[in-house]
Amino acid sequence: MIRVLVVDDEALVRTGFSHILNAADDIEVLSAVSGGQAVRTVRELRPDVVLLDIRMPDVDGLTVLAELRRLQDPPVVAMLTTFDTDEYVATALRSGAAGFLLKDTDPEQLPHLVRTLAEGGPALSSKVTRTVVDGYLDAGGRDPSAVRLAARLTERERAVLVLMADGLANNDIGERLHLSTGTVKGHVSAVFGKLEVSSRVQAALIAERAGLLASPDVEDAG
Repeated sequence: MIRVLVVDDEALVRTGFSHILNAADDIEVLSAVSGGQAVRTVRELRPDVVLLDIRMPDVDGLTVLAELRRLQDPPVVAMLTTFDTDEYVATALRSGAAGFLLKDTDPEQLPHLVRTLAEGGPALSSKVTRTVVDGYLDAGGRDPSAVRLAARLTERERAVLVLMADGLANNDIGERLHLSTGTVKGHVSAVFGKLEVSSRVQAALIAERAGLLASPDVEDAG
Protein backbone atom coordinates (compact mmCIF):
# COMPACT_ATOMS: atom_id res chain seq x y z
CA MET A 1 0.00 0.00 0.00
CA ILE A 2 1.34 3.45 -1.01
CA ARG A 3 0.89 5.90 1.88
CA VAL A 4 0.20 9.46 0.75
CA LEU A 5 -0.07 12.84 2.46
CA VAL A 6 -1.85 15.70 0.64
CA VAL A 7 -0.78 19.22 1.63
CA ASP A 8 -2.83 22.12 0.28
CA ASP A 9 -4.37 25.30 1.65
CA GLU A 10 -7.73 24.66 -0.07
CA ALA A 11 -10.08 22.17 1.59
CA LEU A 12 -11.73 21.40 -1.76
CA VAL A 13 -8.41 20.38 -3.29
CA ARG A 14 -7.52 18.24 -0.28
CA THR A 15 -10.90 16.50 -0.41
CA GLY A 16 -10.79 15.99 -4.17
CA PHE A 17 -7.30 14.52 -4.27
CA SER A 18 -8.04 12.30 -1.28
CA HIS A 19 -11.21 10.96 -2.90
CA ILE A 20 -9.46 10.20 -6.20
CA LEU A 21 -6.47 8.49 -4.62
CA ASN A 22 -8.40 6.52 -2.00
CA ALA A 23 -10.45 4.98 -4.82
CA ALA A 24 -7.29 3.14 -5.94
CA ASP A 25 -6.81 -0.28 -4.33
CA ASP A 26 -3.09 0.25 -3.66
CA ILE A 27 -3.10 3.86 -2.40
CA GLU A 28 -4.10 5.22 1.01
CA VAL A 29 -4.28 8.91 1.83
CA LEU A 30 -3.16 9.06 5.46
CA SER A 31 -4.18 12.66 5.94
CA ALA A 32 -4.82 15.91 4.08
CA VAL A 33 -3.54 19.04 5.82
CA SER A 34 -2.55 22.66 5.32
CA GLY A 35 1.05 23.76 4.97
CA GLY A 36 1.61 24.65 8.59
CA GLN A 37 0.83 21.07 9.63
CA ALA A 38 2.89 19.39 6.93
CA VAL A 39 6.25 18.73 8.57
CA ARG A 40 4.76 17.60 11.89
CA THR A 41 2.33 15.29 10.08
CA VAL A 42 5.09 13.76 8.00
CA ARG A 43 7.11 13.05 11.14
CA GLU A 44 4.09 11.43 12.78
CA LEU A 45 2.64 9.40 9.89
CA ARG A 46 5.75 8.67 7.77
CA PRO A 47 4.07 8.78 4.32
CA ASP A 48 5.79 7.38 1.24
CA VAL A 49 4.66 10.24 -1.01
CA VAL A 50 3.76 13.84 -0.24
CA LEU A 51 1.76 15.95 -2.69
CA LEU A 52 2.67 19.49 -1.66
CA ASP A 53 1.04 22.74 -2.76
CA ILE A 54 3.67 25.22 -3.87
CA ARG A 55 1.65 28.36 -2.95
CA MET A 56 0.03 28.49 0.49
CA PRO A 57 -0.80 31.48 2.68
CA ASP A 58 0.45 30.05 5.96
CA VAL A 59 3.79 28.70 4.72
CA ASP A 60 5.53 28.60 1.35
CA GLY A 61 5.56 25.15 -0.23
CA LEU A 62 9.22 25.42 -1.19
CA THR A 63 10.06 26.13 2.45
CA VAL A 64 8.18 22.99 3.48
CA LEU A 65 10.01 21.04 0.77
CA ALA A 66 13.37 22.17 2.14
CA GLU A 67 12.39 21.07 5.65
CA LEU A 68 11.19 17.68 4.44
CA ARG A 69 14.40 17.13 2.47
CA ARG A 70 16.36 17.60 5.70
CA LEU A 71 14.57 14.73 7.45
CA GLN A 72 16.62 11.60 8.04
CA ASP A 73 14.39 9.49 5.81
CA PRO A 74 12.46 12.01 3.69
CA PRO A 75 9.38 11.05 1.69
CA VAL A 76 9.13 11.49 -2.05
CA VAL A 77 7.68 14.94 -2.71
CA ALA A 78 5.79 16.18 -5.75
CA MET A 79 4.72 19.80 -5.96
CA LEU A 80 1.11 20.75 -6.70
CA THR A 81 0.27 24.03 -8.41
CA THR A 82 -2.05 25.79 -10.80
CA PHE A 83 0.96 27.42 -12.45
CA ASP A 84 3.40 25.86 -14.93
CA THR A 85 5.83 28.80 -15.18
CA ASP A 86 9.56 28.21 -15.58
CA GLU A 87 10.31 29.87 -12.25
CA TYR A 88 8.34 27.38 -10.19
CA VAL A 89 9.40 24.33 -12.19
CA ALA A 90 13.08 25.25 -11.91
CA THR A 91 13.01 26.07 -8.20
CA ALA A 92 11.03 22.97 -7.23
CA LEU A 93 13.17 20.55 -9.22
CA ARG A 94 16.43 22.10 -8.08
CA SER A 95 15.22 21.89 -4.47
CA GLY A 96 14.78 18.13 -4.72
CA ALA A 97 11.15 17.66 -5.77
CA ALA A 98 10.62 14.38 -7.61
CA GLY A 99 7.60 15.64 -9.51
CA PHE A 100 5.61 18.69 -10.46
CA LEU A 101 1.86 18.22 -10.97
CA LEU A 102 -0.71 20.74 -12.06
CA LYS A 103 -3.91 20.71 -10.02
CA ASP A 104 -5.94 20.12 -13.18
CA THR A 105 -4.10 16.84 -13.86
CA ASP A 106 -6.46 14.25 -15.33
CA PRO A 107 -7.98 12.37 -12.35
CA GLU A 108 -7.44 9.08 -14.15
CA GLN A 109 -3.70 9.84 -14.37
CA LEU A 110 -3.23 10.89 -10.76
CA PRO A 111 -2.98 7.37 -9.22
CA HIS A 112 -0.53 6.36 -11.94
CA LEU A 113 1.65 9.39 -11.21
CA VAL A 114 1.64 8.59 -7.49
CA ARG A 115 2.68 5.00 -8.24
CA THR A 116 5.51 6.31 -10.40
CA LEU A 117 6.70 8.53 -7.56
CA ALA A 118 6.50 5.69 -5.03
CA GLU A 119 8.54 3.44 -7.33
CA GLY A 120 11.30 6.02 -7.56
CA GLY A 121 10.44 7.56 -10.91
CA PRO A 122 9.88 11.23 -11.79
CA ALA A 123 6.33 12.46 -12.35
CA LEU A 124 5.66 15.58 -14.39
CA SER A 125 2.36 16.77 -15.80
CA SER A 126 2.41 16.99 -19.59
CA LYS A 127 2.57 20.81 -19.65
CA VAL A 128 5.46 20.77 -17.20
CA THR A 129 7.30 18.13 -19.21
CA ARG A 130 7.17 20.44 -22.23
CA THR A 131 8.53 23.30 -20.11
CA VAL A 132 11.42 21.18 -18.85
CA VAL A 133 12.31 20.00 -22.34
CA ASP A 134 12.08 23.44 -23.91
CA GLY A 135 13.58 25.44 -21.08
CA TYR A 136 16.22 23.22 -19.52
CA LEU A 137 17.30 20.61 -22.00
CA ASP A 138 17.50 22.71 -25.15
CA ALA A 139 20.99 23.98 -24.44
CA GLY A 140 22.33 23.60 -27.98
CA GLY A 141 25.00 20.96 -27.43
CA ARG A 142 26.83 19.41 -24.53
CA ASP A 143 27.38 21.35 -21.33
CA PRO A 144 31.07 21.07 -20.25
CA SER A 145 30.17 21.16 -16.55
CA ALA A 146 27.68 18.31 -17.03
CA VAL A 147 30.28 16.33 -18.96
CA ARG A 148 32.75 16.75 -16.09
CA LEU A 149 30.20 15.56 -13.54
CA ALA A 150 29.21 12.57 -15.67
CA ALA A 151 32.87 11.60 -16.03
CA ARG A 152 32.86 10.74 -12.31
CA LEU A 153 30.46 7.85 -12.92
CA THR A 154 31.43 4.25 -13.50
CA GLU A 155 30.14 2.50 -16.60
CA ARG A 156 27.47 0.76 -14.55
CA GLU A 157 26.39 4.01 -12.90
CA ARG A 158 26.08 5.64 -16.32
CA ALA A 159 23.85 2.79 -17.43
CA VAL A 160 21.66 3.26 -14.37
CA LEU A 161 21.53 7.02 -14.98
CA VAL A 162 20.40 6.57 -18.58
CA LEU A 163 17.56 4.31 -17.49
CA MET A 164 16.61 6.69 -14.68
CA ALA A 165 16.44 9.51 -17.22
CA ASP A 166 14.18 7.30 -19.33
CA GLY A 167 11.72 7.22 -16.42
CA LEU A 168 12.31 3.67 -15.22
CA ALA A 169 11.78 2.81 -11.55
CA ASN A 170 14.42 0.89 -9.57
CA ASN A 171 12.83 -2.53 -10.08
CA ASP A 172 12.57 -1.96 -13.85
CA ILE A 173 16.20 -0.83 -14.00
CA GLY A 174 17.16 -3.99 -12.12
CA GLU A 175 15.36 -6.16 -14.66
CA ARG A 176 17.03 -4.41 -17.58
CA LEU A 177 20.52 -4.64 -16.08
CA HIS A 178 20.03 -8.00 -14.31
CA LEU A 179 20.59 -6.46 -10.88
CA SER A 180 18.71 -6.69 -7.59
CA THR A 181 16.59 -3.71 -6.57
CA GLY A 182 18.88 -3.16 -3.59
CA THR A 183 21.93 -2.98 -5.84
CA VAL A 184 20.15 -0.51 -8.09
CA LYS A 185 19.32 1.68 -5.08
CA GLY A 186 23.00 1.71 -4.20
CA HIS A 187 23.93 2.79 -7.71
CA VAL A 188 21.24 5.51 -7.68
CA SER A 189 22.62 6.85 -4.40
CA ALA A 190 26.13 6.88 -5.86
CA VAL A 191 24.90 8.69 -8.97
CA PHE A 192 23.20 11.36 -6.87
CA GLY A 193 26.35 11.88 -4.85
CA LYS A 194 28.71 12.10 -7.81
CA LEU A 195 26.40 14.37 -9.81
CA GLU A 196 25.72 16.51 -6.72
CA VAL A 197 21.94 16.29 -7.15
CA SER A 198 19.05 15.20 -4.95
CA SER A 199 16.42 14.02 -7.42
CA ARG A 200 16.04 11.89 -10.53
CA VAL A 201 14.84 14.83 -12.57
CA GLN A 202 18.00 16.78 -11.74
CA ALA A 203 20.10 13.73 -12.64
CA ALA A 204 18.22 13.37 -15.93
CA LEU A 205 18.97 16.99 -16.82
CA ILE A 206 22.68 16.40 -16.32
CA ALA A 207 22.52 13.17 -18.32
CA GLU A 208 20.92 15.04 -21.24
CA ARG A 209 23.36 17.94 -21.07
CA ALA A 210 26.30 15.55 -20.91
CA GLY A 211 25.12 13.73 -24.02
CA LEU A 212 24.58 10.42 -22.22
CA LEU A 213 21.06 9.93 -23.49
CA ALA A 214 22.42 9.29 -26.95
CA SER A 215 23.91 6.01 -25.66
CA PRO A 216 22.60 3.28 -27.98
CA ASP A 217 22.32 0.32 -25.64
CA VAL A 218 22.53 0.24 -21.88
CA GLU A 219 21.52 -3.37 -21.35
CA ASP A 220 25.03 -4.64 -21.94
CA ALA A 221 26.77 -1.94 -19.97
CA GLY A 222 29.24 -2.73 -17.22
